[in-house]
Amino acid sequence: MKRSAALALGALLVATAPAAAAADPLPDYRPETHVSGLIRNFGFGLGGVLAQWEEAFRKYQPDITFKDTLPTSDAAFPGLVTYQADLGFDGGEPAITEALSFWETHGYAASFITIASGAYDVEGKSNGPIVFVAQDNPLTSLTMEQLDGIFGSARNGTLDGFVWTPEGGRGADKDIRTWDQLGIRGEWAGRPIQAYGHGPSGTTRFFQLKVLGNTDKWNPNYKAYVETGSKQIAPIDTQSRLGARWMLGNELAHDRYGIGWSTMSQAKGIAGIKILAIAPRGGGAPVMPSRQSFADRTYPLTRSIYVYYDRKPGGAIDQKLKEFLRFILSAQGQVLVSQAGYLPLPTAVAAAERAKLQ
Repeated sequence: MKRSAALALGALLVATAPAAAAADPLPDYRPETHVSGLIRNFGFGLGGVLAQWEEAFRKYQPDITFKDTLPTSDAAFPGLVTYQADLGFDGGEPAITEALSFWETHGYAASFITIASGAYDVEGKSNGPIVFVAQDNPLTSLTMEQLDGIFGSARNGTLDGFVWTPEGGRGADKDIRTWDQLGIRGEWAGRPIQAYGHGPSGTTRFFQLKVLGNTDKWNPNYKAYVETGSKQIAPIDTQSRLGARWMLGNELAHDRYGIGWSTMSQAKGIAGIKILAIAPRGGGAPVMPSRQSFADRTYPLTRSIYVYYDRKPGGAIDQKLKEFLRFILSAQGQVLVSQAGYLPLPTAVAAAERAKLQ
């Protein structure tokens, strides 16, 4: 697989791979050196966490100042591409246009570290996808490969950043379209599977990355909805029939041959559906989604919060940026993550992210 892609798929999969929570606590922040100057942040403010990080960091490094431009995650890459940002904070993975524009501007890939995990059920905190079926469905778990077979379709390649590669392609023989293909017999044999999920969004882009090889090759019968209560609901849809809560409660709960994915925040209080455990790609025991399995990142569809920055291959990261990012990954930085409803990184993951700054 080419390593020249603007944001390699392999790198993202490693960065977001499950890791058991370590028993050792996160280390305290200890400055390596005194730094000064301006840090320009663009993108996503993590619901006020970034401002809290800045205030706390300046207690250790009082000669640092910040300039923040934080309308949305969508501003992270434009800020970096136009040389207006030092750090781009993003609640999700970059779109192909973002990865490609950085490469075309700089000639190499954007560097990044993971700075927090998405929440299990706190609304609007980069919630990870959860898979649901009707309550009387006998299924209890699926593998990531089976999710691909159900929700995806045959493809001749996968997207690595902005590079199309034959690695990860698969044939129609891996499609799963009837319930007996999942080992369910009796009245379920031969019954077609109806797939439900979200329409275009950051959560959907994450699902495509982790499950569909970063492609848009969906099952042709896939029915897409958006988050209930979001600005994506068209004003004409006065009953929010295109919202995920309608899908879960009014369609999937009454469709015994259906399967859908959404988030726990959208599923709160909805009766008639049950959650499936998911086994990681390549083998391993199925993991039920929970706050704990999101926190320790053993659940395969836990999302990440990132910060992207410009670092030439073989070059050193600017020292003031390094100090600030080390602070974010410290005990003092991660406790602020937890207080805001996101999930702090396990010790081992935080250590791996700090190592990227060397």
